[in-house]
Amino acid sequence: MTKAKLCTLLFLIRDDQILLAMKKRGFGANLWNGVGGKVDAGETVKQALIRECQEEIGVTPTAFHSVAYLEFINDAAETPWRQHVHVYFCKEWEGEPAESEEMAPQWFAIADIPYATMWDDDQIWLPFVLKDKKVRGEFTFDTHDAMTSAAVQIVPTLP
Repeated sequence: MTKAKLCTLLFLIRDDQILLAMKKRGFGANLWNGVGGKVDAGETVKQALIRECQEEIGVTPTAFHSVAYLEFINDAAETPWRQHVHVYFCKEWEGEPAESEEMAPQWFAIADIPYATMWDDDQIWLPFVLKDKKVRGEFTFDTHDAMTSAAVQIVPTLP
């Protein structure tokens, strides 16, 4: 039986920069990504987004907007998994990004995003949302977490 998780992903944006965080342990370790994680029981997506951001980089988002809804599927794994991810951009927050046990944040120029050290799917959908497009995407992965298929649509609204 496939385990499905509802998750959040948030990117801080300032001027022409994006904040990425190096995952230090667990799923996605040694890859740059936004901050986020699974929505806990009894929690809304937005509550989870704020909690995860506080826990991972010590920042409280105060104004954010939805930019993508992504589904990640790995039916090839010994324990198949699916993630339904609500992605947000944030331009207003309280606090300064700081390293935690899980994440090491760093600002990058949007023109210099290190796609080679991110999940394979990021180079497909992230450029669209950085150009103010809303995106729905579905990505499948193999047993080594390498992307095997991708489908992305620009959409007028998001769930």
